[in-house]
Amino acid sequence: MPHQAQIKIPATYMRGGTSKGVFFRLQDLPAPAQAPGPARDKFLLRVIGSPDPYAKQIDGMGGATSSTSKTVIVSTSTRPDHDVDYLFGQVSIDKPFVDWSGNCGNLSSAVGSFAISSGLMARERIPQDGMATVRIWQANINKTIIAHVPVTNGEVQETGDFELDGVTFPAAEVQLEFLDPAAEEEGGGGSMFPTGNLIDDLDVPGLGTLKATMINAGIPTIFVNAEDVGYTGAELQDAINGDVRALAMFETIRAHGAVRMGLMADTGEAASRQHTPKVAFVARALDYTSSSGKQVASQDIDLVVRALSMGKLHHAMMGTAAVAIGTAAAVPGTLVNIAAGGGKLDAVRFGHPSGTLRVGAQAVQVGGEWSVTKAVMSRSARVLMEGWVRVPGDAS
Repeated sequence: MPHQAQIKIPATYMRGGTSKGVFFRLQDLPAPAQAPGPARDKFLLRVIGSPDPYAKQIDGMGGATSSTSKTVIVSTSTRPDHDVDYLFGQVSIDKPFVDWSGNCGNLSSAVGSFAISSGLMARERIPQDGMATVRIWQANINKTIIAHVPVTNGEVQETGDFELDGVTFPAAEVQLEFLDPAAEEEGGGGSMFPTGNLIDDLDVPGLGTLKATMINAGIPTIFVNAEDVGYTGAELQDAINGDVRALAMFETIRAHGAVRMGLMADTGEAASRQHTPKVAFVARALDYTSSSGKQVASQDIDLVVRALSMGKLHHAMMGTAAVAIGTAAAVPGTLVNIAAGGGKLDAVRFGHPSGTLRVGAQAVQVGGEWSVTKAVMSRSARVLMEGWVRVPGDAS
């Protein structure tokens, strides 16, 4: 009986921050998948093991969560003053589509390491020992990210003593700078606050009118007050992800906020655009127990934040959402800034389900318009496996 032979494609499986994904060099992809379009999406879906009606991704590299159903394509940059171009694809678990509408801040921390290790970065830009500065063009949102990657004996240093809540083992610290992080999303025109307001009244069917800060920085994000949606801000995953009503409520908020931000023409588009915008709820700092059992004390944080990704509460915090949090906190008068105590805040430490994270941002107001020159945070990254992924020939 005739059958399709499998093909093998060079790939690297990496952890970046609190996410994992399959990394490819553009030049290594099958020819049809080297250009954007259905062939590329079909290939990446099969690599990850989607769509899977069982939502387990057993027959692929995905891990059945939004944090582990991710793909990255990296190439030598075509832009001046950049080293590599980085494209991120969020693969749906149970539906046949790849969402290209935003960045992954966590996996951004692995792009510099991958660029160095896979030969995509000019050798003269890599020190024998010290810190390599990798200039990354983030092609989903048309922005620059600077990754500071430690190098020892000419190779990426991955081990170290930097601890990141949400990741069990320590590793080497990678500092990321997100330059001018207001995302170039359609409908937003690059404006950090697409509606022109720091706080909006958002009408949500079934909930009424909610106060919301809708910001386009790192990734488009809709912030609401935890108490306005019936929560404290100290919830862990099970409290949200096991509640069908809660998930439906947050998806309704997300869809109507997206329309208000100009990201969707109508709420019907939400089903095919799951990656952006994000929705998050904030509250003043309080004591709570993290998912690992670690005690988080209110005096050690500025506020608490919980965020949803791909329809579920995230186990820690998306890197791009952390940029949005730091940026919104830096602008006096946003819900995030108010929850953090108000005033001028150049950096905040916020509590998330797995622990805490510090993020800084530099905000300026010119002509009544707020902008942020850069947001800074630290993550870590590590190669988990490298070699080839295999897919049936008809998927390539």
